[in-house]
Amino acid sequence: MKKEDKSPFHKLAKPAQRALANANIQTLEQLSQLTETEFMKLHGIGKNALGTLKEDLKKAGLSFKQK
Repeated sequence: MKKEDKSPFHKLAKPAQRALANANIQTLEQLSQLTETEFMKLHGIGKNALGTLKEDLKKAGLSFKQK
């Protein structure tokens, strides 16, 4: 496994990975502090990233913050 594959966001497209890195979000726990609306406002995030990360959050017993 490559070093970057250790990130919980390795399945995402590079623009989405950069958006999360620029927002200093490195874990699913940090991501769960955002609402879906806040997440979608990050430059480089699209519907595919949202779907993928909602699944990953669910598997980890987490979710996006509710409004």
